[in-house]
Amino acid sequence: MRNSSNFLDAASSILGEKGLTDDPELLEPWLTDWRGRYTGRALALASPGSTEEVVALVRLAREHDVAIVPQGGNSGMCGGATPDTSGTALLLSLRRMNSIRAFDHADRRVTCDAGVVLQTLHEAVATEGLRFPLTLGGKGSATLGGLVSTNAGGTQVLRHGTMRALVLGVEAVTPQGDVFSDLDPLKKDNRGFDLKQLFIGSEGTLGIVTGVTLRLVPAIADRVVGWVGTDSLESARALLLRCRDRFSGALEGFEVLPAQCLDVLIDHIPDARRPLADAHPWNALIELVAEDIADVPALRSGLENLLAEAIEDRLGRDAVLAANEAQAAAFWDLRENISPAEKARGPAVQHDISVPEARMPAFIAKVGPVIEREFPGTRVVGFGHLGDGNIHLHVLAPEGADKAWVESDGARVSARVYQLVTQWGGSISAEHGIGQAKVGQLARLADPARLDLLRRVKAALDPDERFNPGKLVALAKGTHPH
Repeated sequence: MRNSSNFLDAASSILGEKGLTDDPELLEPWLTDWRGRYTGRALALASPGSTEEVVALVRLAREHDVAIVPQGGNSGMCGGATPDTSGTALLLSLRRMNSIRAFDHADRRVTCDAGVVLQTLHEAVATEGLRFPLTLGGKGSATLGGLVSTNAGGTQVLRHGTMRALVLGVEAVTPQGDVFSDLDPLKKDNRGFDLKQLFIGSEGTLGIVTGVTLRLVPAIADRVVGWVGTDSLESARALLLRCRDRFSGALEGFEVLPAQCLDVLIDHIPDARRPLADAHPWNALIELVAEDIADVPALRSGLENLLAEAIEDRLGRDAVLAANEAQAAAFWDLRENISPAEKARGPAVQHDISVPEARMPAFIAKVGPVIEREFPGTRVVGFGHLGDGNIHLHVLAPEGADKAWVESDGARVSARVYQLVTQWGGSISAEHGIGQAKVGQLARLADPARLDLLRRVKAALDPDERFNPGKLVALAKGTHPH
């Protein structure tokens, strides 16, 4: 890097008074990831107000050999938006770029700046009788640029897919300071590669997403939410298959959590109540949605009948339907607060993994005991999106362990978990990305052809590794200039 003072002076002239700071107190909240596992340093925090300012800043950084670490809402789970400890990288926040640029009700699409917060988008499109069908626990802070860059998932993937399925167009600034603009989607376009897909899930390593066009769907008139206690994950999967057959397009959510998770949630959330009177080894949360209010009674009676049949067939022990929207929201609050509740309980290593959907029950049943046997004192808790095979596998530290356990024994636990996931034909990252937390595991376990292609794409678009260095994939030489 050349003279940092010259760079900062020039950057300040581009971004203005609100657009750049190197004040340690203002920087401090953005230098540690959400889980508190990674803390870095940065040359400064840049907050451009437009795509044009991002372009000018990227070109300036290229001229001065400065690396850039893009950051959305800083709610990621893998340290993908945290700079390293060198203090030479520029932290780039797009939170000032928070405008909804265009709304097309007829085509059910919306074009937004990358800094728009997910919850803000939900509220904005709701006034038009539409919705963006992706939600997650961090919706109050997660930005659209971050969601695109990590190909976020959430609890509605079962029906609507991940961000990759919901993104119609992307605007991004390349490492060379050019603008790739593909915000006006064509239903037919055979001009070669679908280039926008390069930026979706690339974690800011190939380009800085500055704008996005998203697919919207009709707002729901109402929903029917049920909670079921079961003896096993196999029974829960059988129940899922029945729901799919019976309700097809109305089934929007099917989540599972074990008794251990529910116990922690009840302790963690003030005034939280158990949905069922008795404890059950596993719990399933089911959501059906109706876009026409006239369809709600049939959905409700249909789910009541299905659950009665399931109990009769011993697929469930007990079940309840939410009596109103407040109770439905309370059921979902339990599901969405698992991660913060587990975090409050003490040290643990968390694994956002996937296996082929049909193998999920067997994976949980077999892998959990293996980890607990090989690492005495640990406890394995698995929960998540049964319908799409995405498991959140938390391994809790032994009693009395402190935070240091995560980086010592916890690292060995994670390596073993990822090895087992790979053996089962799964992925070490289902929806949270690779970041810096899993970059070494990806290099160790990925199919060689996949890893080679990832590196070739990175080398072609960002050969100097100036965009988010040390994240997702490093070039084969294993070094970068920052």
